[in-house]
Order: sequence, then structure tokens, then C-alpha cells
Amino acid sequence: MYVNSMKLNAGLYARVSTSDQNCEVQLHELRDYVERRGWTVHKEYVDSGFSGAKASRPAFDQLMKDAAQHRFSAILVYKLDRFGRSVLHLSQALATLDANGIRFIAVSQGVDTDASNPTSRLLLNILSSVAAFELELIKERTLLGVRAARANGKVLGRPKRVFRRDEVVRLRDQEGLSWRAIAKNLKIPVMTAVDAYKNCTEIVPMENSVPAGKPKRKKSAA
Repeated sequence: MYVNSMKLNAGLYARVSTSDQNCEVQLHELRDYVERRGWTVHKEYVDSGFSGAKASRPAFDQLMKDAAQHRFSAILVYKLDRFGRSVLHLSQALATLDANGIRFIAVSQGVDTDASNPTSRLLLNILSSVAAFELELIKERTLLGVRAARANGKVLGRPKRVFRRDEVVRLRDQEGLSWRAIAKNLKIPVMTAVDAYKNCTEIVPMENSVPAGKPKRKKSAA
């Protein structure tokens, strides 16, 4: 159940991109907006020194978490770009709020997603369409970048891990170390050690004794 708009409970969000800037101007406008309507403030969420292009920000993340738990019935920001600069992220956040029944208001721009506002659904649809277009542009630019890198001879993907695979076999068969201990010793992931051991398939007698039941393997050339 949501609070009636006559006595609405709101979360206020303000953001500045650098730590030497101040959110007080934004917060003053938001508090004044709430006071004039006789609403109440649940909490003020402030991100200082965070770019709006970042999808994850401490206060923003807490705001969205509280919205999902219906801690308030509306979110107020001074301008849309304070909430997010990426159309894609903005659209996703507003869609999440809409799904949770949370009203979104940008007080200086007349943006209000209240169900009684005839333009609210149009706004959400427009943002969704622009966000889809932005996503396609991102994919296209990424693909072009990959093609250009390959054309210039750049090797993509994770760098290959350089380590002695025969040392994995020695530590396992002769020293009897666990996979975790081997991985820590060689500074590699546990599954990399396991795979290296499995792929060393040459089996020959070894001078040193080994635990019963384990195959004897030949060290590969260094």
C-alpha cells in the first residue's frame, strides 16, 4: 500500500561529480518542493564526487534498494542528469521504479511519472526506445573496436598464464600437495592447475616413489 499523494513520503536524491562541489543547492530546492506540498522526507541520499555516467553509486544503490522495499512512495531529484547521464541506465532505473510503484519527479523540469500524469507513460516509452538505440550503438562501437584491434594484430582476451605444467605434476604426484596448495605455490587458479595436470598425458616410470594409485608422469622439457 502506498502513501496518498496528499501526504506523500519522499526520498530525495542529489549528486555532484566532484568532491569539491556541494549538493546543498539541489537539496534546498527539493526540500522546498516537498514542504510546499505538505509531504514528508523519508531520507536524503547524496552522492558527492560520483559521475552520473556510473550505473553504481553508493547513495544511488541504497536509494534503489530502499525503493524496492517501498520505504517511500516517490523519488525527487533536481534534474534528470542528477539521477543519471546515461539514457540506458536512466531508462532501466525508471522502469524499475515504475515496476515497484515508485513515483519519480525531476522538480526543475516538470518530469513526473505519476500515473495520473498523461505524459508519464509517453516519457517512459521514449526513454526506453532511446535506451535501446543507445545500447545498439554501444554494441556496434564495441564490435568495430574489436575488428580494428584484430586488424592491427592485437591479441584479445585474457593473457595466457605462463607456468611450468610439469611442476604441477611434480607437486601433485611427488609432493602429494592438494590442488589448492599447488595453485597457491604457482600463483594460478585451482582449476588451471587441475586442467594442466589432466593435460599432461605422458606416463613413464619415475625415479622417486609416488603415492599408490597415482600415475607416474614424465616431466616435460623446461
